[in-house]
Amino acid sequence: MSGKLSLRYAFDWLFAAAAAAAGVGVLQTFVIGRHYIIPSVILTVAVVIGNVAWYGFRDRPWAKTVLFWCGFLATAHFFFALFWSKKYRELLGGAFEPVCAVLVLLLAWLTWQYARRNAIFR
Repeated sequence: MSGKLSLRYAFDWLFAAAAAAAGVGVLQTFVIGRHYIIPSVILTVAVVIGNVAWYGFRDRPWAKTVLFWCGFLATAHFFFALFWSKKYRELLGGAFEPVCAVLVLLLAWLTWQYARRNAIFR
């Protein structure tokens, strides 16, 4: 397990955490919210991203490529949010620029390291 705690598996861990959060969201909306359609959609998302993370941990090239591109798109999302986001800016107030800039730099660095360590572009 200690070999899995490296930058080579950074997005695998992020997707596994997102799948776990979606699983908790399913329980919350089904048990507390008494909704039945919404949890099935959230469960679908949890299963899909959980499987991508699972196969990423198994070093499958297709999963590593999907995880890389998700990291790239998340980086682009926060980069463009720096200039055009209204909701994030309202939510974070004066802390928006530093928080978003740090997220852009962190995600860009993680994406670059992930691609390099997993030989995405050999």
